[in-house]
Amino acid sequence: MTDLTSFSAAELAGLVARGESSAVEVTQAHLDRISAVDDRVHAFLHVDTEGALDAARDVDSRRAAGEPLGPLAGVPVAVKDVLTTKGVPTTAGSKILADWRPPYDSTIVRRLRAAGTVMLGKTNMDEFAMGSSTEYSAFGPTHNPWDLSRIPGGSGGGSSAALAAYETPLSIGSDTGGSIRQPGAVTGTVGVKPTYGGTSRYGLIAFSSSLDTPGPCARTVLDAALLHEVIGGHDPLDSTSIPAPVPDVVAAARLGASGDLTGVRLGVVREFAGEGAEPGVLAAFRAAVETLTKLGAEVVEVSCPHFQYALPAYYLIAPSECSSNLARFDGVRFGLRVGDDGIRSLEEVMSATREAGFGPEVKRRVMLGTYALSSGYYDAYYGQAQKVRTLISRDFTTAFDQVDALISPTTPFVAFQVGARTADPYQMYLADLFTIPSNLYGGPGISVPCGLADGLPVGLQVMAPTMADDRMYRVAAALESAVGPFTPPAL
Repeated sequence: MTDLTSFSAAELAGLVARGESSAVEVTQAHLDRISAVDDRVHAFLHVDTEGALDAARDVDSRRAAGEPLGPLAGVPVAVKDVLTTKGVPTTAGSKILADWRPPYDSTIVRRLRAAGTVMLGKTNMDEFAMGSSTEYSAFGPTHNPWDLSRIPGGSGGGSSAALAAYETPLSIGSDTGGSIRQPGAVTGTVGVKPTYGGTSRYGLIAFSSSLDTPGPCARTVLDAALLHEVIGGHDPLDSTSIPAPVPDVVAAARLGASGDLTGVRLGVVREFAGEGAEPGVLAAFRAAVETLTKLGAEVVEVSCPHFQYALPAYYLIAPSECSSNLARFDGVRFGLRVGDDGIRSLEEVMSATREAGFGPEVKRRVMLGTYALSSGYYDAYYGQAQKVRTLISRDFTTAFDQVDALISPTTPFVAFQVGARTADPYQMYLADLFTIPSNLYGGPGISVPCGLADGLPVGLQVMAPTMADDRMYRVAAALESAVGPFTPPAL
């Protein structure tokens, strides 16, 4: 029989719906694949074998009974370990939550279950989503299936690596400054940051509350759109959730797959045209721009002058918010607790727990954020960064008066060697140079494979106005239809 792990999510859903394969067979094939390769990839922190097979049996029973099934029923999905899963370990890649099993599901997970998808397990990530390489996980790094000596991006490297290794056809990530799109780019997969507020943050362990955005990861644009449709939409449990339906992203992806972009006007961000990008990345991007033109798109250059300040603004806003959000990890209410070996003050317990439970990158950002929010420095740092954020948003607004969507490389460089940048935080932060602006603005962005450089994947990023997620899907699907898939070497 054909290897079921080689099919797209849309194809697998069709097989299950028609009875040509059972959900149990599909699930077992992916569990077997995880067993065969994940000791080298380390994409998963927890594999929920029994839970997955139980969910698959339920789908098969419902199909046999003639019940209507959702468009992704029976399709496996992996979930970044930053979303709560009832009774299933949720660590956020940190020792401080190493043994925590939440009493509730996040909204994203609840919607996945309701749609009949089969959750395989939880994927590795940089601790509390703070990183660009998945090397800051407390449980060891994830490796890129294209070259196991290289990083899979971050913070959601586990979710993207699991896709590239054919361990799952779908996965969920979260994007605060590029943590879905950047791993997608360097693993040759599709990564989507929806409009902020378009997907629920309820049950997402918070890093930076004004930036965090859960989103879909897949190997094809259509699969990402199908997953987006399942997880998106208003959630009354999230105060930042937008009370509006998800744009018709599936129809947009199908339209784009026709390869016709006539009437679409795209803007190349002038400030990102060559800033810090490797020659091979620029060459692949320029070739992709030519392809988009041949598909009928009009491509023009657009200036977004304040984008150059996005990186420093982000690294004041995000650490400031994380210093507040991570205050809940105090060794008292849940998670790790250090200091029960003797009578200690609450302050001593907190200090000992955080010293033992938080890794170096988390400590760095908490300290930076606490300083930026401290008395006498708030206006000079956090306040100024928020003003820059406003200017960046205005750049987007001005640009979208001229074009339908913006395009740029997703990352300045291809996947680098494990350990190459951990000693220099600034060099690590540069991985998100092109993705951060859309987080500060709140609009959607997608990374789609556009070529290879030195045998490694390069991603093209499409950015659209808020709640115009369908625009980026159309452009990404059109490019995908023209350049085809990029398959990593066999593991």
